[in-house]
Amino acid sequence: MNFWEYIGNRHQQLLADAYQHASAVFQCMIVATVLGVLIGIVSYRSEWGGSFATITTSTILTIPSLAMIGLLIPIVGLGVAPTVIALTLYGLLPIVRNSIVGLRGVDPALIDAAKGIGMSRVARLVKVELPLAWPPILTGIRVSTQMLMGIAAIAAYASGPGLGNEIFRGIASLGSKNALNQVLAGTLGIIVLALIFDAVYVLVGRLTIPRGIRV
Repeated sequence: MNFWEYIGNRHQQLLADAYQHASAVFQCMIVATVLGVLIGIVSYRSEWGGSFATITTSTILTIPSLAMIGLLIPIVGLGVAPTVIALTLYGLLPIVRNSIVGLRGVDPALIDAAKGIGMSRVARLVKVELPLAWPPILTGIRVSTQMLMGIAAIAAYASGPGLGNEIFRGIASLGSKNALNQVLAGTLGIIVLALIFDAVYVLVGRLTIPRGIRV
């Protein structure tokens, strides 16, 4: 059976795995984005706080994904839980770092002008600082998403959802007639999902970032 015949015979299962993979990454990115931006907001005014937040999230990223999921299994069990926790933690660094960089890069003159017209600190943050910091934050989200697409494949080790199951099945049956097809189908599926997500982020950027800021 060649690769395209394998895809034709297994397309329903592959589509289900692709949906689960995309859904897991999307939901984890929402949580990671909220946490990452909040951490950036809390820490960007302090040099020490920003460094601590960046170093902490960098340290998390140095833990091998297989080891991270393996350590979580005894605590939260198999399935979705270790996948969600691991992906969320791995997605933090680019978002935290870019949030801090973006917020620190806002022109102080604009902040002073907002103070001058009576804006509170929260109003300045919501109406001035975060909108101007959005381009680098969105870049951090894009980077995190691309990372998580690949890391999510390891979730199959903990009986998690996604295309990693196809890859692991292929690796476990190396030498069989469909082993290579399974690994290739899972890998190409992840690549296609990553490209689709990135294209969506490009569209979101065009819709949410004013032309002057993009330039």
